[in-house]
Amino acid sequence: MKFRPLQDWTLIRPNLASEKTSGGIYIPDAAQEKPQHGEVLAIGEGRFKEEKDKKGKVTEKKFEKTTLKPGDRVFYEKYSGTKIEIDHEELVMVREEDVLGYIQ
Repeated sequence: MKFRPLQDWTLIRPNLASEKTSGGIYIPDAAQEKPQHGEVLAIGEGRFKEEKDKKGKVTEKKFEKTTLKPGDRVFYEKYSGTKIEIDHEELVMVREEDVLGYIQ
C-alpha cells in the first residue's frame, strides 16, 4: 500500500528498542523505552503559515516546504506523534516541527 502524508506530516519507521543492555542483561518488553529515532518513509509537501499583526489579524500566508526527505534518519520528540499500522507494520506520524534533528 502506498501512503502519502499531507501538509508537513512525516511517516517514520521507528528503530527497534534494544532488547539487551551493554552488560548482557535482557530487557522485557514492558520495561523497554519508547524509540525516539527512526527512518523517514514519506513526508508531505509542506504547509501554510500565517503571519499576524499585533491585533491578531492575519496579514499574510506563506507556504513553507518541508526540508526532510525519505531515507533520512531522524530523532523526534518522545511523546509526539501518532501510531498507525500499515501492512501489519507499526509506524509513527510526526509533524516536521517535532523532529529534533537528523543523523548524517
